[in-house]
Amino acid sequence: MKRYINACLLIAAFLLVVIAGCKKDEGFKHDDSSPITIDKILPEKGSGGTEILINGSNFTTDTSKIRVTLNGKPLKVVGVNGKQLMVVVPKKAGSGAITVKIGDKTATSTSTFTYEYTRTVTTLAGSGVAGFANAQGTDAMFNFSGESWYRASGIVVDDQLNVYVTDVGNHCIRKIDKDGNVTTFVGNPTSGGYADGKGTAAKFSIPYGLTIDPEGNLYCVDPGNWDIRKITPDGTASLLTWANQEPWSVVFDKKSGNIFYASCNSPGNVYQVTPAGVTSQVIAGLNYPSGLAFDNTGNLFVTVHGDQVIKKYESSNWIGTTAAGSGSVGYEDGPASSAKFAYPWGMTIDASNNLYIAGNGSGGGSTSNPDQSIRYVDGLTYSVSTFAGSANAGNVNAVGKAAAFSAPSGVAVDKNGTVYVLDKNNNSIRKIVSE
Repeated sequence: MKRYINACLLIAAFLLVVIAGCKKDEGFKHDDSSPITIDKILPEKGSGGTEILINGSNFTTDTSKIRVTLNGKPLKVVGVNGKQLMVVVPKKAGSGAITVKIGDKTATSTSTFTYEYTRTVTTLAGSGVAGFANAQGTDAMFNFSGESWYRASGIVVDDQLNVYVTDVGNHCIRKIDKDGNVTTFVGNPTSGGYADGKGTAAKFSIPYGLTIDPEGNLYCVDPGNWDIRKITPDGTASLLTWANQEPWSVVFDKKSGNIFYASCNSPGNVYQVTPAGVTSQVIAGLNYPSGLAFDNTGNLFVTVHGDQVIKKYESSNWIGTTAAGSGSVGYEDGPASSAKFAYPWGMTIDASNNLYIAGNGSGGGSTSNPDQSIRYVDGLTYSVSTFAGSANAGNVNAVGKAAAFSAPSGVAVDKNGTVYVLDKNNNSIRKIVSE
């Protein structure tokens, strides 16, 4: 213990010397004709507010002429001399190399700064008990778990940060505003069936998947009715087309303007539907496809529930490759080819093409399923990590892996990067804010 305390005192003394030495040195003169260099950054990981010491050469002492960036985001310069810069990392900066620019000279660090997010999980709405109630926050009630076979994954967010969710047990689509106020958007919670119409005049059987287009129109697939319905922003539902195979999941492709849906069967197929309702099959023979997402260039990602992998299909030819997953059941983060999933279900994608996977689509929402988390698949490397939650089922609001879900089956991300989870067994909508 004494040795540990002495080590901590030495580190603290070192940092004091570093900060003092990084103060503006009036005796140094920057050479505009010579390059600037970065030798080392310290520390190489941290969160928002972390101070980074940049060691290098030929830095100017005039802070107004220095621009330091991380992923294009500016870092505040708080100390400088000819060989050192002290900068502060802003929130949500992300990971990457650090660049220093002085005049027309630029230097980039060879090492990468790893941004450590703090991901805080809270309950946006839902009491934790299956039922029906329009109210605010935890006074509201949903029915995601009233029957073991409920497998809904439908959850989306519009540009005004309203969340829409398929409430399968109540035969309707619910709307949650940013303050957690829950209302019935469309569908009759007391009577399932089939009917087009506005608000509660419309009827759904077992609404499962949900997607949204840039104009705010919703599209819902209903395996009870074998249909794809379009719902306008005023809550009017109408038939887009009947399905060729029992539809479970659906996604809107911004590049083509078409709807795609999948049937979670084996073999299960993926179909494309034009705005006019013309349907064609684009992918065949999948082993229980359960989640769909399109990246910025029109490539389609499919959660193949039965194979424990995430597949990627090229938009030009629909040829598929495995993006992530080893193919065996488990819960393991790591490189794309060695990571393990355990019956993954819903999926969404953010503006940077990072994927979010609702980890437990097991039959009945088993609490013993190895994965009870939201997984994160990097949009460049497809490496897999845990975004929030863990292998343990529960209902805990906390940070990162300390939080607990129970059979998370649907996931959505808004324009600000906030993630929303349809938490099946907890009959609630959870919210994950990253900082």
